[in-house]
Parts: sequence; structure tokens; C-alpha cells
Amino acid sequence: MCPNPIFMKKIPAFNLQEMLIVLAIIGILLLIALPSLLPLIGKAKSVEAQIQLKALYHSQETHRFLYSRYSEGIAPLDFDPPLLVTQGGTANYRYTIVEANATHFLALAEAVVDFDGDGVLNQWVIDEQGQPTQRRAD
Repeated sequence: MCPNPIFMKKIPAFNLQEMLIVLAIIGILLLIALPSLLPLIGKAKSVEAQIQLKALYHSQETHRFLYSRYSEGIAPLDFDPPLLVTQGGTANYRYTIVEANATHFLALAEAVVDFDGDGVLNQWVIDEQGQPTQRRAD
């Protein structure tokens, strides 16, 4: 009995050695590119702190309009800090009110993870002026 010619047809494909060579080349390119991309990762993650600090600023302004003073804690504000990555959430920063009185407040966003592995945690602050500024760069 003659085998069916359809099953004998050779299909063009890559062999295992060719695939491993391509994967090795991709790995080498990633190792070369990764150190230059780490600062960009830190910058992208710092956007979270800036956005949340702006929301905290707006909550403080609302509180000041209602009670004629800034809040000394986050609980009285209409601000719900996101769950931290250390607690199973997605937030990379912990938010606290450092000081507050009738005319001034200072809020801090401190990273809970070290983005580039140098042992320095990123910090951002915002005050009654409403402009987030970086206190300590990671």
C-alpha cells in the first residue's frame, strides 16, 4: 500500500538550533538595553506619585474650604490611597501628611520599592502651592 502523498509533504519550518540562536541574540540585546531603560522605568513609576499627590492636594483644598484649615491626616480627607504592592495592590508609593495647619500643609509620597536597586527610595512632596516636587531621586 502506498502512503498518501499529502502526509509525505515536507512543511518548511525552523529547527531547534535556529530557534535557540534567535533567542540567544534577543537575550543579549536585552542585556545591553536594560541598563539604559532602568531610569525610564523609575520615571514612569514616579508619575503615579505625582498624580496621587495632586489628588491629595485637591482633597486638602476642599477640606480647607470647608473647615478653614488643612487636615493633619489622610482619614478626614476625600482621598483613598491605593493599596501598596507590598500588600497585594498596585501602588508603589505610601502617602502621608507630614505637617498641616491653617495656612500650610506638606504631603509626602515615599516609594515602598527600590526601582533601580541602589538602596535609595524615591520621594515626592506637595504643599499648598499644588506643585509636586521630587525630594529624593531614586
